[in-house]
Amino acid sequence: MSREYPLGTIRTEQVWKRFKADQQRMLLRDKVEQAVRRLRGGRGEDWRWALRDVNLHIEPGEAVGLIGSNGSGKSTLLKMLTRVMYPYAGVIDVRGRIGALIEIRAGIHPDLTGRENIYLFGALLGLKRREVAARFDDIVEFARLGGAIDRQVKFYSSGMQMRLGFAVAAYLEPHVLLVDEVLAVGDAVFQQRCLDRMREVAEQGTTIVFVSHDLPAVQSICRRGIWLEQGTVRVDAGIRDALAGYRDSIEAQSEAGARAGEPLELLKYEIRGEGRENLTTDEPMTVELTVGGDYRGDATLHLGVSEGTSSPIFQLSHEIRLGGGDHQLACVIPRLPLPRGRYTLWAGVYSIGRTDGGTLMSWHSVGQFDVFGPVLDTPPRAVVLAAPVFVPHQWEE
Repeated sequence: MSREYPLGTIRTEQVWKRFKADQQRMLLRDKVEQAVRRLRGGRGEDWRWALRDVNLHIEPGEAVGLIGSNGSGKSTLLKMLTRVMYPYAGVIDVRGRIGALIEIRAGIHPDLTGRENIYLFGALLGLKRREVAARFDDIVEFARLGGAIDRQVKFYSSGMQMRLGFAVAAYLEPHVLLVDEVLAVGDAVFQQRCLDRMREVAEQGTTIVFVSHDLPAVQSICRRGIWLEQGTVRVDAGIRDALAGYRDSIEAQSEAGARAGEPLELLKYEIRGEGRENLTTDEPMTVELTVGGDYRGDATLHLGVSEGTSSPIFQLSHEIRLGGGDHQLACVIPRLPLPRGRYTLWAGVYSIGRTDGGTLMSWHSVGQFDVFGPVLDTPPRAVVLAAPVFVPHQWEE
C-alpha cells in the first residue's frame, strides 16, 4: 500500500530527463555520417541528459532555493514539477495545488483579458468562482494593473504580464509555489514586493521552490538550498552551506578560466592579518602582490573582495607605474569591515582611465581567505542583504 503524503509535499525518485541534441544541418554529408554510426552499432540520434538520477523530498512549508549555473537543469526540473513536461524515467509526486511562474506568460493566455485570465487560472487550480472573486481585488492591487485589467494580455508589456502572472500564482493560495528567474523582469520595488509576498505565503505553510541567480534574494527567502550541477544534485543542505559551495565553484571556474598571454600576470600574493596572525573583523588586513610582465607605462590596479562571485563587496584602486619586470606593492586596510566567513580576493590591472578596455591583467579570482570574528546579524526574512559588511555599533536605551 503506497504512503499518503500531506498536501504541499514534493517528492522525486530517480528522475532522469533527456533531450535530443541540436538539430543537425540537412546536408547529405550529415545523413551519411548518421547512417555510418548506425551501421557501426551506434545511435543514429544524439541525446543530451538534462537531469540524472535526481532524488528529492521537500516537506510541506519548506522554502527551498534551487541554484546552479545555466544548463544545470533547474528550469527543466521546475517544468516537470508543474507537469509541463514528464521525466524519461523516475517518479515525480507533487501534492496539492501548484502556483507556478516559470516563464513570463506561463498560464496566461494572450487573447484573454487580465480579468478572464485570473478566473481561468483559478478554475484550473480547482477553485470555485466565488473563491477567486474573493481574492480578485488583492490580485489586481498587487499587480498594479488598474484599468488595464480588462485589456487583452497581448497588449501588456512584459513587466505587466510578469506582475499579473506572479500575483495570480501567489494569491490563489497554492499548496506549492514555484518561481523561476522571471522576477528579474520587474523593477527593484516590485521585486521586493514579490519577496515580501513569498515570505507571507511561506509563513502560511506554502511550500516554495525558488530558482534564481540572485543569490542574496534566494538566501533571504529560503532555509534549504539544492545545488544542481550538470543535471545532478551536487549539494542538498542548509541555504548557507549550499550557497558557500556554489560560490566556491564559481571562484574555481574563474581561476581555471583565467586568460593567458596577457601583458601582465600575478606572480605571487599574500593575505595576512596584523603581525601575520589570522584575519579578524575590524582589525588590520594586508594584501601583498607581485605582478610581472614586459609592459611599461602607467596602469591602475584594482582589488576586490567577494563571497566567491565576481561582484565584489568592496573594491579598491591604485595607480602604479610599471617599468617591465616584477613590481611589488602592498595594500593595507586598517579595519577590515567583514564579518566571520570565507571570502575571495579578486584582482585586475588596466591601462590608465580605461577599465572597459586596455586590459593588462583581466579581473580574476586570486585566492580565498577566512575571517574570524562576530557573525553578522540575520536580517528579517525577505530582506535582501546586498553585502555582508560589519558595522561597529552599540545600543542605548
